[in-house]
Amino acid sequence: MCGIIGYIDFDKNSNADVLKRMTDSLHHRGPDDSGILDEEFNNCKVGFGHRRLSILDLSSHGHQPMTFMNLSIVYNGEVYNFKEIREQLVKEHYVFNSDSDTEVLLKGWHCWGEDLIQKLNGMFALAVLDRTNQTVTLLRDRAGVKPLYWYRKNNLILFSSELKGLHRHNAFSKEISKEGINLYFQYGYIPQPYTIFENVYKLESGHCLKIDLVNQTIQKNCYWNVFDYYRKEKIKITESEAIVKCESLLSSACEYRMIADVPVGVFLSGGYDSSIVAALLQRNNSKKLKTFTIGFKEKSYNEAGYAKDISNYLGTEHTEYYCTSDDALNILPLLPDICDEPFADPSIIPTILVSRLAKKDVTVSLSADGGDELFAGYDKYTGIKKKIDIFNIIPNMAYPGIRKILETKLAHKAFEYAGYTDVNNRLFRLAQMIGQDEVRILKSASIIFSDLELNHLLGGADEIYTGFDDHLNSNWLDNLLAIDYKTYQVDDILFKVDRATMSCSLEGREPLLDHRLIEFVARLEPELKIKNGDRKYILKKIAHKYIPQSLLDRPKQGFGIPLSEWLGGQLKNYVSYYLNHKRIAESGILNPVFVDSLCRDYYSGNLNKVSFKKIWVLLMFEMWREKWM
Repeated sequence: MCGIIGYIDFDKNSNADVLKRMTDSLHHRGPDDSGILDEEFNNCKVGFGHRRLSILDLSSHGHQPMTFMNLSIVYNGEVYNFKEIREQLVKEHYVFNSDSDTEVLLKGWHCWGEDLIQKLNGMFALAVLDRTNQTVTLLRDRAGVKPLYWYRKNNLILFSSELKGLHRHNAFSKEISKEGINLYFQYGYIPQPYTIFENVYKLESGHCLKIDLVNQTIQKNCYWNVFDYYRKEKIKITESEAIVKCESLLSSACEYRMIADVPVGVFLSGGYDSSIVAALLQRNNSKKLKTFTIGFKEKSYNEAGYAKDISNYLGTEHTEYYCTSDDALNILPLLPDICDEPFADPSIIPTILVSRLAKKDVTVSLSADGGDELFAGYDKYTGIKKKIDIFNIIPNMAYPGIRKILETKLAHKAFEYAGYTDVNNRLFRLAQMIGQDEVRILKSASIIFSDLELNHLLGGADEIYTGFDDHLNSNWLDNLLAIDYKTYQVDDILFKVDRATMSCSLEGREPLLDHRLIEFVARLEPELKIKNGDRKYILKKIAHKYIPQSLLDRPKQGFGIPLSEWLGGQLKNYVSYYLNHKRIAESGILNPVFVDSLCRDYYSGNLNKVSFKKIWVLLMFEMWREKWM
């Protein structure tokens, strides 16, 4: 795992000093080594920078940027099947000077060009300079495990593993994007390809970007799309055959991700996803697997006991740590720097803590992210199906009347009486869902600030096309899983894990995002994922082969934290400072009167008007703004 950075400057104003400054901003991603490449061409200057976290071939032979013949590469990630690709290249008479996967990538690109991409199994973000064809190609892995940002304004192109690297170039222009800020307040994260800045984009998962150094053109191509596999004809296979094949792919994915020249561990929550990963690895490992868990003193959020039970059963070497509000208070001021764009998933706090815990013993840790999106683990999937079924029995002509009823005071009182918080927003979202398909319902259910609230907060709300607007025209469950894969998974879950692990120079690996597994499971009938209301059906069948069902079956908790309690306690001073009327007014971005009303309602206990999520989203934005604007 590493950090990469670079520029293509058609005005030739950039230099090695700027490049080194940009590269050093990513020191946390690769503290073991650094390198730069700075070259001048007829029409431009090209600079590549690299920070290295040594995982494979710890010697200097893995140093980057790496050059072979007419090619140079900087690369962040791991190619797990590099040994097989290397064998193919040896047959093509290539000679290797190292045991690194970087050299395999470089010589594979020399041999096959962009066709190499289809051979890769791994997580990666990379840049390749081709001096013969006068091009620079940027590439991001299929799932988007590794981040890559790019910027273009006038005659300057920049790229970086994190936004902070762009700030170190003196020509970088930081203007808040209208689309980016709207999306952030809608979802609490910014879906690809948007970012918080104008002229800065996330290179989407499964995409490559080719920059022509002669004519200054940019061409973007999608080389892999999960939608293609959900659209394909379903595999004709029995349940038992599906279980055997899925188990085989899972086992292979886990084994691939144990390849390293440094110690490897596993994040263990005690849920199905992480437990099956730990079980498969411990089964094939003579040494005790190292597992790590974060717990909470607040019982409703604590899964540490479940994880310990799983660890005891599997016989892993287990370490746990209990997170407190003091821990949150210590991490909170670090979040703007760690995330470097507004990000409001509070579970990044325990993710940082478990990463720090693991880093004491290992350099690589496997996590089980992607299981809910692949095997249909979220409650929301069955909840959306129930809504669709209800809407289907209501005559279309009744929809307008129902929406009007939801706007009445009686409906408001009924929701309050039922104990719901943030009632105004709940009713608004429910009214939007009436008569809609599963895709629009998912989008409405994901929104934190409604269009009406965004009008108050930002002075307007734009309809912005994102992955939430894609549609398979397929089974309702396939639609939901594919959209979550391209939105919430990549820009919330994977962003969170990358920033948390990299903040302490720990490499995170995701076996459930192996593309072979995804391509297979996407083509299974939905009934193998949710059967008679039982979510993750096929994954559970596999897990029960290794772990007793009694240890695994319990209500799903997710990786949440007691944020509401913390905001009312030790974090309240942060809210008072950052959401202060004068500060908000001086920035000219948010409506201070509306922010005042939200804070007043929240801290007066009027939770039917505002949820703690809104306060947290506002707080994260203002802390980010102070750091980066």
